[in-house]
Amino acid sequence: MTVLTTSAVRTAGRATARASGFHVELLSNWAQAAARWGAFEPSTAFQHPQWYASWYRAFAAADGVEPLIAVVTDAATGERAALLPLIRRRQGSLRVVEFADLDLTDYNAPLLGPAAPREARAVRRLWRDLRRALRKESGGADLLRLLKMPAVLHGRANPLALLGGAGPCPLNGNPVFTGDDYDAWRYTLEKTVRKELERSWRVFTRDPAARFTIAAGTEAALEILATTEMQQSSRMDSLGLEFVLNDDACSAFYRDLVREGIDGGYVVVTALMAGEEIVATLVGIRTGPRYVMIRISNAGDKWSNCSPGRLIIERTMAALHKDGVREFDFSVGNYAYKRRFGPTRLPLRDLNAALSWRGWPLALRHRAVLVLRRNPKLYVRLRQALGRMKPSREEI
Repeated sequence: MTVLTTSAVRTAGRATARASGFHVELLSNWAQAAARWGAFEPSTAFQHPQWYASWYRAFAAADGVEPLIAVVTDAATGERAALLPLIRRRQGSLRVVEFADLDLTDYNAPLLGPAAPREARAVRRLWRDLRRALRKESGGADLLRLLKMPAVLHGRANPLALLGGAGPCPLNGNPVFTGDDYDAWRYTLEKTVRKELERSWRVFTRDPAARFTIAAGTEAALEILATTEMQQSSRMDSLGLEFVLNDDACSAFYRDLVREGIDGGYVVVTALMAGEEIVATLVGIRTGPRYVMIRISNAGDKWSNCSPGRLIIERTMAALHKDGVREFDFSVGNYAYKRRFGPTRLPLRDLNAALSWRGWPLALRHRAVLVLRRNPKLYVRLRQALGRMKPSREEI
């Protein structure tokens, strides 16, 4: 449980105290950082302590990944301001600081405490003091890259997303808000979608052993997860695509997440079964009335006549709605199957900052990209001119 608070960081803390700013402590151990922070109020389902406990256990020892967790407090009062679950890793010759993500954490955000800044000047102070601490940290850093941040966190403004250098992210979230009447929400779907779901359930349940199930207990959940891994891998192989979620670190992360999160209700694992055969699976995470889907799979052609992927989603939504869930988030990626459920597009924000001269070229490039994203017509024309307007797989 090494504490990375070097003399440089302590100097940064003294400097921020004189400026009535923020003290930044950098830690290398998630358990220690979580204990230092205290009570958690997750800003999204991904900012749950179990998500990061599993994430850091799986990736902290991965080649080139160093935990660098920032605990930010008010320099004058010591009151909690923000907790940023960060890592430092190499990207070529650059030392990049970013969220604990590696394309697994769909929404990145700080956890906010009572001293989190609410007005522009205080936000700029926090940003200044965070960058100062990272620059002075042993080992150094060249670029601070914060991607996929919601602008609003559980009813509060995300201070980092409001900074002048923040701009639109190319990805967006996809929440569905059902309200209290699930049947009324179903009737907001296109008629063809409703009828197809009803037909799919009739076809599926022609098998007398067909059923929908929510995994109860660790053993059942891990068995379903193993099928998820197998079915997703088979699907990617059939498409000729590289599949990384089954590599050692990713597999360890998901298994740890399910094993440690299932009994407390944070992880929800559901499946369509036909006897002992697992036809489709869905793995999600839940915090109170909010649920996010993170992995989905199905058995493929044998069951294609009942659209098991869409069916497992709808059955899961119906079951969780009865248990109090009102927000069902399809997470990032605008796949066609998601659009059938009518999600709302949740804008996300990106923020980059150079921490050394080596980071300036990438930081300037990011600023140029943000200018283009703020002018969609110009962005499209430029991509067309560069021959980069082929439709992405997710939009098909």
